[in-house]
Amino acid sequence: MTAGAYGRGAPAAASGLRRFARPPRPAPGAAPGERCELCGEQVRAEHGHMVDLQHRSIVCACQACALLFTRPGGRYATVPDRVRIDPAAPLTLAEWAELQIPVGIAFFFYNSALGRVVASYPSPAGVTECELDLGAWDRLAGDHPLLRALAPDVEAVLVSGGSPRDGGPIETFLVPIDVCYSLAGALRLDWKGFDGGAEVRQRLADLLTSLRRRARPLEPATADVSGNAGTTGNLGMTGNLGMTGGEA
Repeated sequence: MTAGAYGRGAPAAASGLRRFARPPRPAPGAAPGERCELCGEQVRAEHGHMVDLQHRSIVCACQACALLFTRPGGRYATVPDRVRIDPAAPLTLAEWAELQIPVGIAFFFYNSALGRVVASYPSPAGVTECELDLGAWDRLAGDHPLLRALAPDVEAVLVSGGSPRDGGPIETFLVPIDVCYSLAGALRLDWKGFDGGAEVRQRLADLLTSLRRRARPLEPATADVSGNAGTTGNLGMTGNLGMTGGEA
């Protein structure tokens, strides 16, 4: 860079840096104490999240920063807000039994650092990982496009109703990964006794009601383009994953 070019760019650069030197103004409806991990801007109570792929954590994001990381690649990946179901290929009780998950609600996501699908469930200790029969997952993914539509690290397949004690049908949703971790955190705080208690059951019921309201049928193009969403298949992001918050 020449001295002339540096001189012409200095005022703009200084102006850009000054906004980091002073506390950002709170946004209307901002959540007290919650700020964007990247720029420090205070975020609204209802705000987006990103997955920090380096530290394997979920962080808060303002709308502007979230939009910067909607494409794969880099340290951060924005969590989309879409919720999808596949009425044409529902998961059955017999198929759920193939996965041998010991609880009635669990979620599955593709961990790019491990290169495989991971199974977890909410518990009194928070998020608890459980062993997953990867061969069974691959077989089910071959028959269920919803399982193949996962975007790596930022989306999960949430399955509810798999416990014989529940007696209800299996419900399967493609959800943002932060939904699962938020649920696990809330249940950990409210858990009482052996089965969690009435408050935990109500939280689960409220979540399922919200997901049913938000859910849209899985787009055929998404299911087709995703390819094999097994343990090592192509799980790249496909189509529009809904970054506008229109379905929240």
